[in-house]
Amino acid sequence: MWLLFAFSGPVLWAASTHIDKYLVDRYFRNSDTAVLLVFTALIGILMLPFIWYFQPGVLALPGTSIAVMAASGVLFMGAMLFYLRAIQSEEASVVAPLFQTSVLFTFLLAYFLLGETLTASKAAGLVLIVAGTLVLSFDLPLKLGRFKLRLVLLMLACTFILALASVIFKFYAVRDEFWTTTFWTYAGEALFGAAILAVPHYRKQFMLLLRTNTGPLLAVNGANELINLGGGLGVRFASLLAPVALVSAIASTTTLFVFAFGILLSLFLPALSRENMSRASLIQKGIAIPIVTAGVLLASL
Repeated sequence: MWLLFAFSGPVLWAASTHIDKYLVDRYFRNSDTAVLLVFTALIGILMLPFIWYFQPGVLALPGTSIAVMAASGVLFMGAMLFYLRAIQSEEASVVAPLFQTSVLFTFLLAYFLLGETLTASKAAGLVLIVAGTLVLSFDLPLKLGRFKLRLVLLMLACTFILALASVIFKFYAVRDEFWTTTFWTYAGEALFGAAILAVPHYRKQFMLLLRTNTGPLLAVNGANELINLGGGLGVRFASLLAPVALVSAIASTTTLFVFAFGILLSLFLPALSRENMSRASLIQKGIAIPIVTAGVLLASL
């Protein structure tokens, strides 16, 4: 069952990616990317009373455990902010390959902090999944350019922080309980959102967006955040059932599903998305998809 939960993340995140594209083009062209994270924080706040109702013991943990769990949520939001900063100044096809370094960081941190090891077949599957995703992420034909230090530093910071947040979540979820850890992780995300709103510049942008596009913005973005929430919960739960590095590798297949959904949208709803259907692009996908499939089969042995 861990494979099913692990794949729920990339499938739902791929759908969310296309919704994100719609939101950014329609409502966030003139707003800072940090404002997007406020909506993520709001969804986390809405989840808190429901989790507390079914798990009233969430408040009975030691203060140190609560602080570290909440820090995991803050780290996740910080990683997303670095990612948004990177993708704001570069094309997605340039940023995407660097995002796969999160798998390697997760493996290293899980090895040293959790003592997790992988069998030879699972390690080979991890390598194939990452390799196939990298093949899919590059634009063809490949073009060599100058080294972009700022982009690399932003994405390395993003992926390292994201890996650290995942490892911290698993450590406390295994020890204290999944929903308890999720509760305090969302609390940390809420604190991050509150910190953004505490900045007058961001608060003004957020309020302006709500005043001018209240109904559509809340409906579309609310649905999008719930989709993200479902993917995040699936991946987090899968990390309790399998090595967190392996789950991270499965999660990196999001690009495959983004491509698949892009094709469907291009064929049936071209006004929302147009996927590259050129011969070179189709060959690229034809090479990458079998590699990722083989990696998933090895990982599930």
